[in-house]
Amino acid sequence: MIRFEQVSVTYEDAAGPSLQGVDLEIPEGELTLLVGPSGVGKSTLLGTVSGLVPHFTGGTLRGRVTVAGRDTRTHLPRELADVVGTVGQDPLAHFVTDVVEDELAYGMESLGLPPAVMRRRVEETLDLLGLNELRDRPIATLSGGQQQRVAIGSVLTPHPKVLVLDEPTSALDPAAAEEVLAVLQRLVHDLGTTVLMAEHRLERVVQYADQVLLLPSPGAAPLIGTPAEIMAVSPVHPPVVSLGRLAGWSPLPLSVRDARRRAAPLRSRLTSVPNPAPPALDANPAPPALDADSAPPALEAQGSGGGAPATGAPGFLSRLLRRGRPTPANGNGNGTGTGTAPAEVRNLSVRRGRVQALHGVTLTVSPGETVALMGRNGAGKSTLLSTLVGTVPPTTGEVTVGGRAPHRTAPPEMVRRVGLVPQEPRDLLYADTVAAECAAADSDAAAPPGTCRDLVSALLPDVPDDTHPRDLSEGQRLALALALVLTGRPALLLLDEPTRGLDYAAKVRLIEILRGLAADGHAIVLATHDVELAAELAHRVVILAGGEVVADGPTAEVVVSSPAFAPQVAKVLAPGHWLTVAQVAEALDAAEPLDAAEAAR
Repeated sequence: MIRFEQVSVTYEDAAGPSLQGVDLEIPEGELTLLVGPSGVGKSTLLGTVSGLVPHFTGGTLRGRVTVAGRDTRTHLPRELADVVGTVGQDPLAHFVTDVVEDELAYGMESLGLPPAVMRRRVEETLDLLGLNELRDRPIATLSGGQQQRVAIGSVLTPHPKVLVLDEPTSALDPAAAEEVLAVLQRLVHDLGTTVLMAEHRLERVVQYADQVLLLPSPGAAPLIGTPAEIMAVSPVHPPVVSLGRLAGWSPLPLSVRDARRRAAPLRSRLTSVPNPAPPALDANPAPPALDADSAPPALEAQGSGGGAPATGAPGFLSRLLRRGRPTPANGNGNGTGTGTAPAEVRNLSVRRGRVQALHGVTLTVSPGETVALMGRNGAGKSTLLSTLVGTVPPTTGEVTVGGRAPHRTAPPEMVRRVGLVPQEPRDLLYADTVAAECAAADSDAAAPPGTCRDLVSALLPDVPDDTHPRDLSEGQRLALALALVLTGRPALLLLDEPTRGLDYAAKVRLIEILRGLAADGHAIVLATHDVELAAELAHRVVILAGGEVVADGPTAEVVVSSPAFAPQVAKVLAPGHWLTVAQVAEALDAAEPLDAAEAAR
């Protein structure tokens, strides 16, 4: 169905090819998962299938890509629209109309399908993706995850032979992601649709793939094989594979079910070790120990894969932020006053048009605490963050941040109390260069010139001042947005889906940075569907449903008791409260060795 013949792609002014040596075939009616670290050319490879590369992106395509017999070099994307359906990383860039139902119908209208066929397919898709209640909603009022489902639905209605999906579950809650993947499986198994999908959250998708296509590094020849074969050698892999490697299982498990079947000896060995203690939260968090020789790590390697990132972020970042510690919770800068919490929410309700976004929410965030907001798409997570930063006023109830009501306080006064990194970091980036962004951030925060640039250097080594922010990768844009927000040294840091578009290595570096900030006294609230991130980072998890708090407690207690929000390790090793592979590795070092019978098993 899809044939690559010695394909390489080189963009203008690039030091080398973004993609090269691709010579393989993807058969009809299979789901092929495209994996690899950030910057190795996954999106470029997907673009060659849809015709967006090179017709839209520019650059030079050498070799030949054919889809259902059509050469993408000689067929424009619109001439492939009846064969290939594409969903990119940014759903907003995909939409043409304003209303959900109209968007689902638009692709079929463009192909001239009969109205009766269009009506039937729209109804089918609304039901398949759980969008029926949203059919009349303006797309601009939907959450990020709801928008992603609409984008996927809009390419399903024309019934293309090939689906090309770039991170289709990145903004979806776990249940919605499973629904979307079930729909894709049904299309593959029942209708013979060919699916080529790139995804960083491999824990969600690898068990569904028929084959995996690995781009191991920039310019390296791709590898294709069964999921088990590729996961054995892949530099990126889900936690369940990491657990299998740690336990010495062969073949490696690809799903929680596979791992649980083999985990009895491991669970038995861990019974001799107490459950891991929850991360301690100091009421007066002290800064981490500083290492004079420490250097900052990049959140993501520069350019298209670059070199190995540096290490030692938290201490270096703390030294930079020490130029001015986070503004005290009372907001007056002198440590006096009655306020003790960076954020307090009391009986908050928010109504947005016809939608009751939040109802009766009460929440307190302490200095140095990391809180993960979780819940299905549309549960009110982003709305709660918006009320904390002041862009959405409460309908009823009270919100105080640093002793101020954020919606009644001028932004220049709030910049040292609270900062938000939104779902799309690009929303904070307006200037033409990194240097201009930094100068604007210094001015907005009334910080000494060079403050933001120093933070950017800590998070993104070797990014030149004249780099355009739009030319940065997803991880680099996130790091730049984080630096802009940290310029004001806010006591409360808010992040909305911070791991969207990040590979595992970039996520580990982000976790190191956020841990360092929490240790330095910053309170952190992150809205996320990434259960693995919550397990690694959060002191506490708050689950929202229908705009209300339905669970609030220590991370291990909340996620282990929730099948939807438990990380893979917790599911494999339940009922123990083990959340991460690192916890298991530490426990095994302290556990009694296996006896001969257990080792044989």
